[in-house]
Amino acid sequence: MTDYIESLQVLAEKFASLQGVGKKSAMRMAFSVLELDEDSAKEFADAIVEAKTKIHRCPICGNLTDKDECYVCSDLSRDTSVICVVEDVKALMSIEKVREYKGVYHVLHGAISPVNGVTPDKLTMKELIERVGQNEISEVIIATNPTQSGEVTAMYISKYLKPLGVKVTRLAYGIPVGSDLEYADEITLGRAIEGRRDV
Repeated sequence: MTDYIESLQVLAEKFASLQGVGKKSAMRMAFSVLELDEDSAKEFADAIVEAKTKIHRCPICGNLTDKDECYVCSDLSRDTSVICVVEDVKALMSIEKVREYKGVYHVLHGAISPVNGVTPDKLTMKELIERVGQNEISEVIIATNPTQSGEVTAMYISKYLKPLGVKVTRLAYGIPVGSDLEYADEITLGRAIEGRRDV
């Protein structure tokens, strides 16, 4: 039926083009938009345009912001000598939710993956190295994902930062709380053992 309603099909296709949205979800979203009254639909469209127009990368860390600097970089209470390196803004937001980390960030906007055509020059590696070299940085925490691309990225960063005399650490990945050891894979168990601490 929807094949005959071209504008609905186009709307669903636009939603489906978003990362993580499947065809069925996209069609549900399209129908949800149709259920909005005209004013609400216009507000929805305006919100998309405004976000796309106003939001940009922070010139210091690469986080997203609609101000000159992001809320982290403009927070004077933050410890600017400690930088946490993340792959994307979603990872930054996840760490912020914990409310334990008081340093600043550097967003790479991806991870090294030659198979997918993502080389170091396509990330903000150069900016990170310059930032560490030009400022008094005591520690760089590498918080890339525990994937093959994340591990390659972490090794690359470490290789270029250690000669600068800065302490380079990696997030400890291990057993989730509430899970059984028998169900953990070898890599997770290995990470848990490496990341062990005093009790």
